[in-house]
Amino acid sequence: MTVSSYKKMFKQLKDKPVNLQKYMKANKPKEREFGKYTKDCIRCGNTRAHISKYGLHMCRRCFREIATKVGFKKYT
Repeated sequence: MTVSSYKKMFKQLKDKPVNLQKYMKANKPKEREFGKYTKDCIRCGNTRAHISKYGLHMCRRCFREIATKVGFKKYT
């Protein structure tokens, strides 16, 4: 199905809440217990380049922005 077909489907199901619940029950993505998409950045929601060490739970880009404020030093 194309994106427009999905939009059309949701528009039709919006008026029928029972059918919408059945549709969402059968077609929603499953909840992940482990893997890449279970962890996300607490600032921006990015799932790539995740740093969870020391309980940071943020991506590397956000970490670089606030590293000095948190107390990390960059050693060369």
